[in-house]
This record gives sequence, C-alpha cells and structure tokens, in this order.
Amino acid sequence: MLPPPLEPGFRPAALACRAFAAEASVPVRIALEQADGSVFHFAKSILPPHHPAAECNFSYLERLIKFLLWSRGGYRVFFDGPPELGARLARYFTETATGRFDADIMGERIYERPFAVVTTKGLPPPRATTTPLGRHWNGFRIGFDLGASDRKAAAVADGNAVFSEETIWNPVPQTDPQWHFDQIMDSLERAAEHLPRVDAIGGSAAGVYVNNHVRVASLFRGVPAEAFKTRVNTLFLELKRAWDGIPFEVVNDGEVTALAGSMALGQNAVLGVAMGSSLAGGFVTPEGNITSWLNELAFAPVDFNPGAPVDEWSGDRGCGAQYFSQQCLGRWLPAAGIETPADMPLPEKLKHTQKLMEQGDPRAEKIYQTIGVCFGYGVAHYAEFYDFKHILVLGRVTTGPGGDVIIRHAKEVLRLEFPELAGRIAFQLPDEKDKRHGQAVAAASLPAT
Repeated sequence: MLPPPLEPGFRPAALACRAFAAEASVPVRIALEQADGSVFHFAKSILPPHHPAAECNFSYLERLIKFLLWSRGGYRVFFDGPPELGARLARYFTETATGRFDADIMGERIYERPFAVVTTKGLPPPRATTTPLGRHWNGFRIGFDLGASDRKAAAVADGNAVFSEETIWNPVPQTDPQWHFDQIMDSLERAAEHLPRVDAIGGSAAGVYVNNHVRVASLFRGVPAEAFKTRVNTLFLELKRAWDGIPFEVVNDGEVTALAGSMALGQNAVLGVAMGSSLAGGFVTPEGNITSWLNELAFAPVDFNPGAPVDEWSGDRGCGAQYFSQQCLGRWLPAAGIETPADMPLPEKLKHTQKLMEQGDPRAEKIYQTIGVCFGYGVAHYAEFYDFKHILVLGRVTTGPGGDVIIRHAKEVLRLEFPELAGRIAFQLPDEKDKRHGQAVAAASLPAT
C-alpha cells in the first residue's frame, strides 16, 4: 500500500474488500428498491461461519450496503443470506445513530416510504430505467451551479457561453427560505442581463432533487423542518413561475459534472467527481444516459479505519467528503505544518493553500499528495460499482497546480496496486475555466425547449 503522507491510518476500502473477497466463499444477494419500482441486484460472497474472521461479515455487509444506498439509493433493502446477519442489519438501521441517519434520509426524506431491511430468499426481479440528460443548446439559456461556498451562473447563447460569474455565499446557516430564493434569483438576473431573452434555465445543486422538488440538500440545512416542507421543497418551482414558466430543470450537481465531462470529451461511460465544499458524483452510462441512481459519493465510505474522521452531518466515519473536498484540506493543514486562524472559513483556507502551492511550498504539495493517494484508492473502489472508462475530476480543490498533483498520485496508485484499472481508466482534468464554471454552462443544456 502507498501510505497517504498526512493520513497514516488510512485503510482503503478497495484493499480491504479485495482481501475480504479472497477469503469469502458463501454467496449472498442484495437488492435495493426505489419508489418508482426500480430494483438493483448485487451478488457478493462472505466468509463461512467457521472462518476465524467471520465476525467481519457484518462490518463488510454494513459498509457495502452503506455504499450501495448512497450510490444507487433505495428505501427497501432485500437480503438473501444468513438470517442472523439480516436481523443484525435491520437492527443497525433502527438502533444506531448512523444507521438511523441513512434510514431516515433514504426512507422518509428521499423516497417518502418507510425504510426496511427484509431478509428473504425471493428477491424482486431487477428493473432499471435510464434517461437522456441535457445536451440541448438551442436558444438563449441560463445555467447555474449551487455549492456550499459559492454559486455560479452562466449565460449561454446557442451553445456558446457569453458570461459566467462566481459569487461567494454561505447558505448552510441561513434559516429563511426567502434568503435562498433572493440569492439564486440575483445570479439568474445578472446572467440574464447578457442575453436578449431567456428561453430556458438549468441548474446544478448539491443534494437530491426529484422533478425539481428538493428532497435532501445540505445547502438548506439551516432551514427549520416545517419551512423546508412548505417552501424549500418547491423553491425551484417557485423560481420557474417567477420566470414565466419557461423550461426549468434542476438536478444533482454530480450528474451535471458527469454530463459536462461527457460532452467535453465526446465520450460516454463517464464518472464525474467534483471536489468542492463537499464531494459530488455523477455517472453517464456507456449508452450516454443517466440513471435513477443517487451517486451521493460524499456519504459513500472509502476508508475502513475504525478511527477514520467523522462526517459532520451523518456522523459516520471514512466517508468520501472527508478525503476529496475542502473538508479534508482544512483537516490536514495542521499536519502539514501550515498555520491558519481557527475561525478561517474553509474556502479561505483553500485559497491560502493554493497560493502556497503556486509558490512551490512543499507543505502544500504534501496535502495534494495525500488527496491524490486517497483518491487513487477511491477510484479503484468506485470501479467496483460503476462501469466507467473516464473519470472527470473538477471542483475548487482541483484548481491550480494542486489538481495536477492529485491526478499524478492517483494514477500512481492505480499503476502499482490496480494495473488492470490503470490501463482502462483515463483521468480527465478540465482547464481552469471549466473546472470552476463548466458545471454551470453544462447545466444550461438540461431543459428541452
């Protein structure tokens, strides 16, 4: 294993699962069901009961299901395996804080169904749908991208970006939905000033969105639950009405990341990851479509170290956002020997680190080396769940020379540890403008007119 310089306890999920699979011989099957009837099947193996490490079966299955829930999504988990393990998994999602978090988000919040783990020999048959996404460039369009530290807007005329702008904001602690409405409207209006008219608006935002309804989004965490239900849930429908009902489409920012990469490359089978204030993921299938998957890789575990850092929202350990976002950079600054004020916001810490990197500071480079090594192992783990040939990497963390360091070390991990993947997966790092504004421009292509 290549040790990440600033994360010595890192235990890559990819290596742990590979070692586990080498000893596993008892087949189990898992199926996840979504509210629209989509069902996804997965076949794995676990250790036999007499194996000295058989107690690891539960941890392996729990981490596997955690990854599946946040990559695919589902309100009901079917488990065809040892009944005692099925019962233990069911208790995990009702009796532990991290399990209850996942169950609440997946069940009531996203799919509006009670969450359940069902042990059964008869799994429902697989069923999945994919749909075309974006690639509409006719007319005059606005695209926007909402992150936790900045929002971006672009004006696009017949496929050509004529304006793009980035505005710093801090939406998470804001309690008034009107504040969010006004801030987003401000960006849209500023972009509209550069177009003779607006024919369509497309948006990219962190969170889960269904038919333009906000299901779960960390951007609105500060809004009280009742106000979320009555106003935030339909915020983008309200914005659509404010723009006279023109075609208006909002999807998860990770999906737009993958879309942007697919369009720029002229290729499909793209996994897109955006390293910003958190981690966003999206996937374009080999056929060029998106699926009903969630692709919320911020919550998908990549580190199996029991002492891994804790996610601030879910309370779980080893999740992607702690390694591939501004959060990890802020966490590793002290270990790198870089002092910053304790109250300095993460975006400012990122700018400070980027400036040091541009000056050739080896302490800053060590941070990007650490991200890159962890990311290489993360990409190998993602390859177990996604059929991709290209991985597009963008977001504010990758801006500047640090982005090249991340990619270089990630490739080195694949070359040394996973040579079969090194020859199959191409890393794509857009130019600086696309890194920062590519999602907003791609989002403009979402609505059909």
